[in-house]
Amino acid sequence: MTPYEQLAQKDLRLWQRQMLKKPSAVNRLSKSAQTWFNNLIPEKIHEVITTTIKQMTRGVLFGAEFITPQPIPADSLEAREAAVQMRINFYKTAGAAEGGVAGAGGFLLALADFPLLLSLKLKLLFDIAAQYGYPIDDYRERLYILHIFQLAFSSQERRKEVYLQMVNWDEKSRQLPEDIHAFDWRIFQQEYRDYIDLAKMAQLIPGIGAAVGVVVNYRLINKLGKTAINAYRMRWAEEQKLLQGS
Repeated sequence: MTPYEQLAQKDLRLWQRQMLKKPSAVNRLSKSAQTWFNNLIPEKIHEVITTTIKQMTRGVLFGAEFITPQPIPADSLEAREAAVQMRINFYKTAGAAEGGVAGAGGFLLALADFPLLLSLKLKLLFDIAAQYGYPIDDYRERLYILHIFQLAFSSQERRKEVYLQMVNWDEKSRQLPEDIHAFDWRIFQQEYRDYIDLAKMAQLIPGIGAAVGVVVNYRLINKLGKTAINAYRMRWAEEQKLLQGS
């Protein structure tokens, strides 16, 4: 194992322990604050956001062949992750710019930022999957992408549950039903909406919307990228164990 791979495994183990942590008092307080804040937002706005998230994520599974990159041929983990980091940096810059423009453009443009940012995040995950060599035309790989999405943007309690679903994914994916409608869309969109609402709703405030849009979008995409790296490292580590045991 190369020095880079040893360091990657060390970072992966730290991340895995974080995923298994129980919700802290701060996490529970944040969830309560989120619920209180959500109750202040008009229901029509919530409905727009919820419907957008549901339709766009479902579209990933049924229309992704138009934007799906081809899997990258086998290469070292270090080379793959260097390419992945370049893609993350590109999308962070694009997301920050888009968020700044939307935040400066008033209420309607700020609302439009929700689907635009969501599409950037999903496209980033497609690019990352390809860099790690996984074929996104397989719907099971698209499900893994949605699990990564949930892992990045869910409460700590939900995060642990999703993480456990992803462990030994290659084995579990062979047992998945052929009917993609079995996926729990309701929990998916609710967790994502609750996670980003508090930060993103500040983007609607006149005067600070542009600054909020830049910072929040940058951080959200960065968090998603880091989560994806560790999620695919986990599969890489599982594959290494299988090779060593064969």
